[in-house]
Amino acid sequence: MSTEKLLNGLRIIDLSMGWAGPLAARNLADMGAQVIKVESCTHFDWWRSWEATPEWIEDNGAEKALAYLSVNRNKLDITLDLENPTGRQLLLDLVAQADAVIENYSGAVLPKLKLDYPHLKAVNEQIVMVSMPAFGTTGPWANYRAYGSTVEHSSGLPHLTGSAHQPPTMQHVALGDAIGGLNGTAALLTALWHKQKTGQGQFVDLSQVECLIPLGAEGVLHQSVHNSPPPRTGNDHADFAPHGVYPCKGDDQWILIQVMSEAQWQALQNLCTELNQFSDITDRLERRSALNKTLAQWTANQQSSELMAQLQSLGITAATLNNGLSLLEDEQHKARGYMQWLDRAFVGKQPHPSLPFRNGSDPSPLNTPAPTLGQHNKEVLGGILGLNDAELEKLALEAVIGDKPKLET
Repeated sequence: MSTEKLLNGLRIIDLSMGWAGPLAARNLADMGAQVIKVESCTHFDWWRSWEATPEWIEDNGAEKALAYLSVNRNKLDITLDLENPTGRQLLLDLVAQADAVIENYSGAVLPKLKLDYPHLKAVNEQIVMVSMPAFGTTGPWANYRAYGSTVEHSSGLPHLTGSAHQPPTMQHVALGDAIGGLNGTAALLTALWHKQKTGQGQFVDLSQVECLIPLGAEGVLHQSVHNSPPPRTGNDHADFAPHGVYPCKGDDQWILIQVMSEAQWQALQNLCTELNQFSDITDRLERRSALNKTLAQWTANQQSSELMAQLQSLGITAATLNNGLSLLEDEQHKARGYMQWLDRAFVGKQPHPSLPFRNGSDPSPLNTPAPTLGQHNKEVLGGILGLNDAELEKLALEAVIGDKPKLET
């Protein structure tokens, strides 16, 4: 494997929680940046759990959440009570020695703690800060809380998906988080590149809703031209047929088939003679329902992976729909070494997808699994800030730091 890390030497303070912000920071950690995740024992990353109970704490539930593990690998983790003046000052001391900070709180949180950009800039003139609340840091919705589902609805995407006879359809329970996280990575990299070229830090205001709106640009354009939203057509395409997802042999097995030329159609007809009752594109579009039913009856007797290979060999766009197990066993992923296994306390070995880009023939190696709560308090607060054991013990006694979740009182 290639051992070169593109972002070696960069230090990023990760104040984010959930999916979007942690994903943005994780991508940079995978590329070699030192990412220090900051939680507290009472305000820990909510992807560890929605709710804390004494039983959950006793069972180390905070360390068993797979969603948390997926977006926090290759990071260090410390705990600081940011509502405590000592904890707040320690964070500022870290920021003074960092290149960037990323956060995705709602708009009022950091200003209330006096940890927003002006306060961070006061201790580090060159700091880059990326804030990525759901609706940005300005406007009447700036302080609203939201999750990926809220963000997707606010972007209007569900109004463009699904079938006409159904209510608007979400693409994912939290699509806004994933898209926001990828945009957050780009924002961090762009601001850090600018800093490298100019020596100037900056504040980046990233609205997660605005990250999603470009995915529905055709709907905006249709509304502006026709003064009405485009019709929702499910998997159907206005100009091509067949164009959809069809069942295959086995439990919950499916294949995507998209015929977008007459040459592809003729090849599919030669393979599935039941389709010979349909002719040119005009006929296929007019009798789309019957066409889809006939094709589905044929695909239902086919193995999805074998049919995909057969169709692709004929130049027809086709893809099986993978579930989690089939992704682990996928030959293409195995050939590229895409899944890497990391041994993590409390959960054992877990598969992790590699970065989708690489700077050599092999994927960038994943070095460490997601940290446990406060795992690197001594390494960071002692090694970077120079606190001795007695000072760390005092912080623990005062509940400024710790390594176990606590219930708020």
